[in-house]
Amino acid sequence: MECNGILLYIDPGTGSMLFTILLGVIGTGMFFAKKLVMKIKFRLSGGKADVSADTLPYVIFSESKNYWTTFKPVCDEFERRGTDVHYWTASKDDPALEQPYEHVKCEFIGEGNKAFAKLNLMNADICLATTPGLDVYQWKRSKNVKYYAHVMHSAATTLLYRMFGMDYYDAILTTGDFQIEEVRELEKVRNDPKKETVTVGSLYLDGMKERLDSMKNKEERSDDKCTVLLAPSWGEAAILKLYGEKIIDALIKTGYRIIIRPHPQSMKSEKDLMDKLMAKYPAGDDLEWDFEPDNFNTLYRSDIMITDFSSVMLDFALVFDRPVIYAEYELDKSVYDACWIDHPLWQEETFPKLGAPLKEEDFDKLKDIIDAAISSDVYAAARAKAKEEAWMHIGESAKRVVDFLISKSEELKDPVEEKKQT
Repeated sequence: MECNGILLYIDPGTGSMLFTILLGVIGTGMFFAKKLVMKIKFRLSGGKADVSADTLPYVIFSESKNYWTTFKPVCDEFERRGTDVHYWTASKDDPALEQPYEHVKCEFIGEGNKAFAKLNLMNADICLATTPGLDVYQWKRSKNVKYYAHVMHSAATTLLYRMFGMDYYDAILTTGDFQIEEVRELEKVRNDPKKETVTVGSLYLDGMKERLDSMKNKEERSDDKCTVLLAPSWGEAAILKLYGEKIIDALIKTGYRIIIRPHPQSMKSEKDLMDKLMAKYPAGDDLEWDFEPDNFNTLYRSDIMITDFSSVMLDFALVFDRPVIYAEYELDKSVYDACWIDHPLWQEETFPKLGAPLKEEDFDKLKDIIDAAISSDVYAAARAKAKEEAWMHIGESAKRVVDFLISKSEELKDPVEEKKQT
């Protein structure tokens, strides 16, 4: 922007800060205005007005349609109980918006700063979300929300959130007790206030298990040839960036059916690499490129997975009870909560036990490594132990989440306001 011949520049960080300050000013003004209106209505009604009429009892916030598989079981449970809940999404094509719910009110609240603006002025008793960084970045705690609950969408460690990712939530709903231990350890080393924690199980994994159990035509899965799924993450330490053509050549030489499922971000951040690999290795009878949003069918069809640091490893190992081959990597923990912890993370100790390590010098023996991993009783026992630790209360997560939210709502009720309203 140029003003009187002087070029003015606002960097993104400063812009974000100014946006936050502006929202704070607007939010404070609206908060006091609402309080004033409520007091006037209360007095004019002789003390009989419902001053909390505009307060939503429960709000579920989803930052992306990708989290619908996590939130759907909760919405279904609220619907089954006939309890009203508001589902706010930042994706205009979220599948939730097409659901024929009666008690779940689904709303697209805009993307980016527009969504944050609405969230920062939210008027609700309880907000449930998977999004980390509350009160750290643009998403600020609203003065009109009594309680924020964070539900873990992954059964992996809690410590690989960006710094302070969960610090300003009131409660953390975990998939396994080991995550509670991580939360407590982090609170201790940072002298943080103690948050409420409860292990509810995994909404996402429960949903996948339900789909697996309900499949009527399991015999349609072809077992005549081993199917290997290459499912990397993205970035400099990911498989396709590290090994590229070498790993694909090694897989083709096994003679097995190969499915390559790149991380969605690869098509944005590594498009040149993806274009090059897809041109050199076109889809055919025994090689398939998979870009479907839903990974369930691909996981179901696969006998073994090759991956790196993607948490999809747990989906495959715990739900489908099948082995993995993992690429060893060095993780820079400096920007994560993990940098406060001086011992290996849960997944750093667990992932290597679930399958065989992938090393470039062993590419010529990849078929033998795959065969050995599939038949290994040791890996099968490790999968069972990981499942016991990371995925508790199997099949009960939605009920436990809603039970907690309803119980918390009752606890939060203001006895003074209740007396006024009666």
